[in-house]
Amino acid sequence: MIIINQEYQFKGLTYTIRSAVKADAKSLSEVRLQVDGETEHMDRVPGEAFIDEAGFEEIIGRDMSHPRNICLVAEADGRIIGYSRCEGHDLQRFKHKVEFGVGVLQQYWGFGVGKHLLQASIAWADTNGITKMILSGVLETNEKAIQLYQSLGFEVEGILKKDRILSDGKYYSTYMMARYTD
Repeated sequence: MIIINQEYQFKGLTYTIRSAVKADAKSLSEVRLQVDGETEHMDRVPGEAFIDEAGFEEIIGRDMSHPRNICLVAEADGRIIGYSRCEGHDLQRFKHKVEFGVGVLQQYWGFGVGKHLLQASIAWADTNGITKMILSGVLETNEKAIQLYQSLGFEVEGILKKDRILSDGKYYSTYMMARYTD
């Protein structure tokens, strides 16, 4: 699906949230790889489950035509600085929900990019009859993200204990979070 471009100005940064297009595929591959290396809040270490340019072209093409999928990018100065994606289901019993994920380059943290990507995704979901958005595996130590998600109506549905091993060799729990509308 496609959304109308939305421009934001925050702390001196001007950026646009828009639907991803196939021409973004190479940049999305590079940004995703960089984001994976900048924080342990993501599911992957750099290079794991790598998606190349062709893979992102396929994902974007599928998302543009699927009524319960959307891929958004945040762009500043002609450069992609973040992304989000909602992926829905074709099974009748699950058509009401999507899984959501987001990533923002570390140098752009604190500029509202993740929040605006999430708000655009929520608006899209609400407009398209999606009544449940799921965040799988929010790391327990990612307090800023948890606070953001809760401020936008997400709640903890469950805890996966000792769900991840981080670089310090310790196990960490993750939260399953969701936002519901009726």
